[in-house]
Amino acid sequence: MTMATFSTASRVCLRSAVRQPIVPAVRSLSTTAVRADNSATTSYTSPFKGSEHKGNKIPDFGKYISKSAPANNKLFSYFMVGAMGALTAAGAKSTVQEFLVSMSASSDVLAMAKVEVDLNAIPEGKNVIIKWRGKPVFIRHRTQSEIDQANAVNVSSLRDPQADDDRVKKPEWLIMLGVCTHLGCVPIGEAGDFGGWFCPCHGSHYDISGRIRKGPAPLNLEIPEYDFPEDGLLIIG
Repeated sequence: MTMATFSTASRVCLRSAVRQPIVPAVRSLSTTAVRADNSATTSYTSPFKGSEHKGNKIPDFGKYISKSAPANNKLFSYFMVGAMGALTAAGAKSTVQEFLVSMSASSDVLAMAKVEVDLNAIPEGKNVIIKWRGKPVFIRHRTQSEIDQANAVNVSSLRDPQADDDRVKKPEWLIMLGVCTHLGCVPIGEAGDFGGWFCPCHGSHYDISGRIRKGPAPLNLEIPEYDFPEDGLLIIG
């Protein structure tokens, strides 16, 4: 074959190649449909089911859930809340009961809550000091002159106004806590400027009715709970 013959054959082949279109070896996996509003939606065939699925549509999973599930969940929640509330209330009740039992006084403490005093052993015009609940108690068997002296005081002039009749149940018997109302010292009986009690700590003077008359104490001597269940017997507490 000559060079001229080879060139002629090459040109023929090239013309044939140009005339025939080149088809790419790619198979389309999807088709595109154009809507009236010019929006494109891609459709494809599900490999698991024969139904068509739109790419822009969210599947409705609600049809696979039981309609009674929310109600059952609420009922269970209410039950748990009620059960926990009942358990908490029972625990709180038990704790409070145990606390109250632990705070209640024992038998020996209750025995000291009340003190009996034989008044026949206290002569007229004398003081007796007893101990009650860890505090001293003054018991004064007053004379008639002391009673008259206590009643003669102008109540309105007192720092802590209180009549003598309001401080005693029987005029001849004066029962008071022996604790100074200033800083808690124990006053001395039959002393002071008013014939009653005198506190040596800071100079408070109390009269024969236990009322503050002079010094820094702000209040009268305190009167405890007491009673006379029978003649000659005093019960404090």
